[in-house]
Amino acid sequence: MLKLFEVEGFKNFKDKITFDFSDVRDYKFNTQCISNNLLGKTIVYGKNSVGKTNLGFAMFDIVTHLTTNNVNLDLYENYMCSIEFYKFMSEGIRFHYIFLFESNIIDYVYTKDLRQNLLYEKIEINSKLLFEYSFADKSGNLEALKELSPTLNLSMINMSSVLRYVVNNTVLSDDHPLRQLIQFVSKMLWFAGSDKNRFIGYKANNKDYYDFISENDNLCEFEKMLHDAGIKGNLHVCTDNDGKKRLYFTGKHDKITNSSLNMPFFSVASSGTKALYNFFYWYKTAADVSLMFIDEFDAYYHYELSETIVKILEKMSNTQVILTSHNTNLLSNRIMRPDCFFIMTERGLTSFANATDRELREGHNLEKLYMSGEFDGGK
Repeated sequence: MLKLFEVEGFKNFKDKITFDFSDVRDYKFNTQCISNNLLGKTIVYGKNSVGKTNLGFAMFDIVTHLTTNNVNLDLYENYMCSIEFYKFMSEGIRFHYIFLFESNIIDYVYTKDLRQNLLYEKIEINSKLLFEYSFADKSGNLEALKELSPTLNLSMINMSSVLRYVVNNTVLSDDHPLRQLIQFVSKMLWFAGSDKNRFIGYKANNKDYYDFISENDNLCEFEKMLHDAGIKGNLHVCTDNDGKKRLYFTGKHDKITNSSLNMPFFSVASSGTKALYNFFYWYKTAADVSLMFIDEFDAYYHYELSETIVKILEKMSNTQVILTSHNTNLLSNRIMRPDCFFIMTERGLTSFANATDRELREGHNLEKLYMSGEFDGGK
């Protein structure tokens, strides 16, 4: 699991942003939000343009050079922070990840330039240096790598990542920390809550966005989700004249034509209903996802549906989930807990538990405190 993430110099982050998943308080309620004593389910709040979306892009930068998974490079335009451009031109954009796999801690740091090329890479396992390498100087400390894999041809290292080269060219057991790291990163998934075309990372079995619903269990489950959300109507899948399967709302039976007046789902469904389909697709194909970041996950949802979605995600015990939202109705200890709610400001990212001098308890009204500005100052 991801234990800590830091970034500096990326897009609007001129100062270091830290997301510490190990900062777990001793609350006795909503323990399903905690996994392995790390924050497993979190929601990030903040004003528009403060950087909530960029936080997700930054966190998923690791996917771009350690995997071959989908990355929409258009999402990474204006890569370097322009506020202190010349500083980061010389120093590079710094990314820092700490992972916890069973009892092993992997500390991974790298920097990139404006064109997203690696400048520097360093990794430690349980506080012991595995390697440190400067791509600019083409030099570093690789002694531990020689011990790990004596036959590894280190002269073949190029700009594509020392770590990736090592893992791809070294025989490692599945439970080796490096192998676990790559597996975790390979199964990270970012997607926008209301846009089927915007996703980064893992896509299980490459199931088609439209065709997967034709599987009977998926159709029935999605129809039930619609009904539970108060959306009336039944669904079915038809094979049209062009041979493609399409989703329809089942209309009333027309006695004259002796047929049903079916309505194509994606033509008549509301924005909220289509956003719910988008969530359902990724949720059903995400059983193996290690970390899921959903940007503006409930932009089109009624507040009750938003709460239902959070409850569904909380049941994904093996997946870390990060949501961004403006929906203050979710700010309730009935749904999560103060150490799982975060507020992002120009000064950084802080959990509600750390954003006030008040000792937050289960009975506090977090929404009311948030609206009154209680968490704007931080500690």
